[in-house]
Amino acid sequence: MAADLHCHTKLSDGSVGIEDLIVIAQKSGIDTIAITDHDCLAGTVRGQVIGKRYGVNIIPGVELSAFDNEVGKKVHILCYLADKPDRLEGLCKRTSVARKRAGQIMMLKVASRFPVSTDFIVSHASGSTNLFKQHIMHALMDAGYTNEIFGDLYYALFSGNSETNILAPVKYPEVEEVINEIHGAGGIAVLAHPAIYNNFEEIDKYIEMGLDGIEVWHPSADDETIEKLSKICKKNKLLLTGGSDFHGIYGGKSVTLGTCMTPDEHVDKLMGFKAKRKRAQRKAEKEAALLAAAE
Repeated sequence: MAADLHCHTKLSDGSVGIEDLIVIAQKSGIDTIAITDHDCLAGTVRGQVIGKRYGVNIIPGVELSAFDNEVGKKVHILCYLADKPDRLEGLCKRTSVARKRAGQIMMLKVASRFPVSTDFIVSHASGSTNLFKQHIMHALMDAGYTNEIFGDLYYALFSGNSETNILAPVKYPEVEEVINEIHGAGGIAVLAHPAIYNNFEEIDKYIEMGLDGIEVWHPSADDETIEKLSKICKKNKLLLTGGSDFHGIYGGKSVTLGTCMTPDEHVDKLMGFKAKRKRAQRKAEKEAALLAAAE
């Protein structure tokens, strides 16, 4: 069965809880999903326990935030199947602390512009590990200042091109550091939705850094983009993944779970990737030892 390998819950910037997400998957006939909350691994173990109850396979994952300072672009890297996920906790905590600082600054600015309290705004982030822009917008929706998360008010407050924006900078780790940390944790590093942050020209550089795959199927990718990314993956022997990037009502547009999926054959390749990589490493080590002995 094909899998949705990109889903968010209330632990980050999704609007539904872990169990709700799993029930939606079960009732949609999707038997495999990955919970990939932003810089948060907290849902992995609970997700797997609840998944067994409903007959839904949960692949451990996390979406890690990064930044390419060379070109000034955000980059998101999906990590799957980490053997030692605790090794990613330091990276996640660093980003979380930076995001909290930014969130508090933005929250205070909103509270100074609108007749809402900071407690009211924070209440909309209940259950999340952080305060995201969607939580602030949900508070403004409930206060009657807009009827949508993503609309004119969102772009007035959170677009870099808006003169009235309340944005606060967040320092993210470099891409190479994130890829190295993923591999150090025994995980698989996949470039998420390159179309969103226009990361196409940097893909070769990220491959040199050790990137293992690319998210090919995503709501942001049209047919031309899917073909382009598929060719890059085939040429460089990278994994191909796909997912809906489900956020519930907190998504940029209406997206149902399973809108984009990873085909069976590519799910199998993902699940067998680490074993294949270990075999290749052992073979290379054996060949190097034989060569050294011959000399």
